[in-house]
Amino acid sequence: MSGICVILEQRGGDVKRASIEALAEALRQRSAIGGGVTAILMGSDMATAAEQLKSSGADKIVVFDRGDLAHYSTEGYRSCAVQAIQASGATAVFIAATVQGRDLAPSLAGGAALDAGYAADCTDVEVDGGRVIATRPVYAGKATVKVACNSATFVLSLRPNVFDASLTGGGEAVIESADPPFTEGDVGTHVTSISDDAGGSRDVAEADVVVSGGRGVGGPEGFATIQALAEALDGAVGASRAVVDLGWRPHAEQVGQTGKVVSPKLYVACGISGAIQHLAGMRTSKVIVAVNKDAEAPIFKVADYGIVGDLFEVVPALTEAIGQLED
Repeated sequence: MSGICVILEQRGGDVKRASIEALAEALRQRSAIGGGVTAILMGSDMATAAEQLKSSGADKIVVFDRGDLAHYSTEGYRSCAVQAIQASGATAVFIAATVQGRDLAPSLAGGAALDAGYAADCTDVEVDGGRVIATRPVYAGKATVKVACNSATFVLSLRPNVFDASLTGGGEAVIESADPPFTEGDVGTHVTSISDDAGGSRDVAEADVVVSGGRGVGGPEGFATIQALAEALDGAVGASRAVVDLGWRPHAEQVGQTGKVVSPKLYVACGISGAIQHLAGMRTSKVIVAVNKDAEAPIFKVADYGIVGDLFEVVPALTEAIGQLED
């Protein structure tokens, strides 16, 4: 048998953009891999989300809808996903490499579940001679490798903000309700609530505009300048790994190889030199603006627009100019 299963991640009934990207890639690969595309949706009160996906282009949407699935748990979600994947006969499984996806994907591929091959954080998928081949970064993004699989099933986690999220549409998917393969509440661990450590701030991975600061900001108090520009642009605040390691900003804002990969319409890098690990996380941004006192900073090699100067002079001027445009 063949086909692709896509495990969708949702929060409060809204399917994450990264999962839409994974679904869109599955639809693009459908004819090459063969078989249909089955989307797997797990949660509570999923009727509206399932209806919204009906015209996505998927062939089937399998919905596990029960109260104890309202919050993610590895054991519960894995059990549901395995049941749906095995029932579909899919040979490929796509899942977004979010925090949740990075936990679920290897657990799903393990011998106790699917006993499948696994490739993490993939940046490209191709099919050659009927074999799925995944491209993924290694050595902190300094090189890439192509990975094939000899197992009957291949689980791939896809890096967010790398794949086109455009859905092909066409037809109406069959929505199929499925019962979880365990009694309600009968899992070893379960999540009772989720707290937002980011204090409600916008997720850098999903924002159209990201304004990031590096060590050139000088300290945590310097991020007030970054925050002001981000607010003027209705964007999110990002940070380099060095800044996060120093404790100036939370890890949720880290952009880069070991943080979040972003691909906004506009990325403004302030006081960031442009280490290769940081570039790996933002170089696919549509427009990149760099502000740095060092004219030789590597960030200028990928920037569309570069400003050599003191960020504490340049950034407030930009913020003021944007405010005048809105008046």
